[in-house]
Amino acid sequence: MGAKPSSAHCRDKGPRRMVLLRGRQPFSPWDDSLLLGKDPRALLKRGMHHVSFSLVTKGMTDIPSFLWGLSEVQKLNLSHNQLRALPPDVGKLSRLVVLNLCGNRLRSLPQEISLLKSLKVLFVNMNCLTELPAELSACRSLEVLSLSHNCLSQLPASLADLSRLRKLNLSNNYFAHIPICVFALKELDFLHVGSNRLENIAESIQCLVSLQIFIAESNNIHSFPRSLCLLTGLELLNLNNNDIQTLPDELYLLWRLGRIAWNPMDKGLHISHNPLSKPLPELVEGGLEMLFSYLKDKKHN
Repeated sequence: MGAKPSSAHCRDKGPRRMVLLRGRQPFSPWDDSLLLGKDPRALLKRGMHHVSFSLVTKGMTDIPSFLWGLSEVQKLNLSHNQLRALPPDVGKLSRLVVLNLCGNRLRSLPQEISLLKSLKVLFVNMNCLTELPAELSACRSLEVLSLSHNCLSQLPASLADLSRLRKLNLSNNYFAHIPICVFALKELDFLHVGSNRLENIAESIQCLVSLQIFIAESNNIHSFPRSLCLLTGLELLNLNNNDIQTLPDELYLLWRLGRIAWNPMDKGLHISHNPLSKPLPELVEGGLEMLFSYLKDKKHN
């Protein structure tokens, strides 16, 4: 398992004195230190396609209140702070397309996240999440969801409604099995479930017909399911560091894998550090073509 974020909390700063900026709305001293007397909208970055706002690595334990008035923000980066909660006010940022909350101390997300109808990318990796709100399923535009390095052991069944989701990262959590709702995500082309507590891969994996990259390394998976061989679009399959002893004869159907891969970033079949029975270790060393030829002959003899 990957290292979990610390659950230690920062000390309460106590009551906040309010400062009035040039006749505008009152801001806290923390807000004022960020604004430096400027109008909040002066901190927005206006690109060709998106209006963005970033408060990265500021040591924040709370989100400055002026942020919720910046309704035009489309890309918001609050990563690598000390945030313990995401206020319900996040629902006011209805134009958000990208929300990055990576590297904080969040234990949950508010139900109001359901109001982010335009949200396409959500990073909540490296937090302390123990659950997700079922209301996240209302973010029907979501295409990328990263939940790695949290404390999750299950997902709401309603996430099956995220019909546009293409990339899902569930690595470094406490999943004992791949959540059933995942198998309903027909557009998924990337699924990472490495470093969990998986002991098997359900036959339902064959439902993910668009899958191109599947990573399930560093679990305790005992068998390589034949249904995985039906995902003929796979270009990267990583089952390193498991307890797999045999390989299905139908493995040769995954011809897009192209080769045995040894570098974690390479496409291909990653099957090292498994107790493969003989003669499989020697065949793997010989390359994918040799392995496929052996399995094909074995199937037809």
